[in-house]
Amino acid sequence: MALSLTTALVASGITAGGMYYAGGTEEARPAITSTSTVSANNQGNTKLVTTQGQTPDWQKVAENVSSSVVYIRAKLSDGGASGSGVVIDKQGHIITNNHVVAGASALYAQLKDGRIYELELTGTDPANDLAVVKIKNAPSDLTVAQIGSSKDLKVGQGVMAIGAPLGLSSTATTGIISALDRPVVTKGESSDDSSSSSANQRVYTNAIQVDAAINPGNSGGPLFDSQGRVIGINSSIATLSSSSSSGGARSGNIGIGFAIPIDLANKVAQQLIKDRKATHAYLGVSLEDGGATVNGETRAGAKITKVGSGTPAANAGLREGDVILAVDGHAVGESAALMGYVRQFSAGDQVKFTVARGSNKMEVTVKLVERPDDK
Repeated sequence: MALSLTTALVASGITAGGMYYAGGTEEARPAITSTSTVSANNQGNTKLVTTQGQTPDWQKVAENVSSSVVYIRAKLSDGGASGSGVVIDKQGHIITNNHVVAGASALYAQLKDGRIYELELTGTDPANDLAVVKIKNAPSDLTVAQIGSSKDLKVGQGVMAIGAPLGLSSTATTGIISALDRPVVTKGESSDDSSSSSANQRVYTNAIQVDAAINPGNSGGPLFDSQGRVIGINSSIATLSSSSSSGGARSGNIGIGFAIPIDLANKVAQQLIKDRKATHAYLGVSLEDGGATVNGETRAGAKITKVGSGTPAANAGLREGDVILAVDGHAVGESAALMGYVRQFSAGDQVKFTVARGSNKMEVTVKLVERPDDK
């Protein structure tokens, strides 16, 4: 079952088993009563860590990459909010979450050494809850993170999250990848006025699930692998409802956090830097959770309830009633998972869908196109 997030930018109460954005408020800060070798990378100017043995050298990873992480403060009409971000080039571009910067009248980034810079908004992609901001008059000594890949991640591998939970900048936490391609549904934030087509749209992500501690304020911050490469952008967490936790208080981190895979985040970021907008692949169907029995096996999937005329789905021969079981070999257990997969592709991609039609199973190749409202 897809996990559903329905709260706004600043965390508030939700239903049991739900999630909320890992964004923070200016008022959220609490009162405070193995061996390895290092090699230079060829993208950013952080250094990679090569672990000798089985235990990652997280101390060395944090030392090498924490200066590439910034603490973002947003000035809003009703106060302030905060989040995190990661520097991705020497020009001062920073990847963060859309819900960190949505509606802000002014944005600021604080570097690890305490320097504060004003930010300008490069572009936002509410559909994927991503944004790029740029440091005005960026300093020449910026630390730039190395971008890794989320393609070959494995459940159980170690990760480190760095950000500003509750306003505590440069906080590092470690854990493992608990699951991959976890369907997560969140409620988007519009970066413009409420009449925007992006306002309150749902965000579908096949996320990286981690048990590293992520809390309000971590939103937009990087998830690193054991070598110090960015593999995800932290965005949301699961939490118990106020009625389920003692004293009526929200439970906070319970070891279930979610990050947007870096392959998707970096693709969107490069589009925003180049064109100031992102495009999205389009299938052209309406869906619901469903299942099908083929060759004596019953499997969950995404059932097509409507196929739009002239859409990629229609052109490829997909029909109402078809149940999609897999996308390019990746199992689809529900409609949210299918939507998450489609959003990872680009217009023009040829994608193979495994489809159950009645008692028959077939492969259907669909050429995705750009979503019409992106043009």
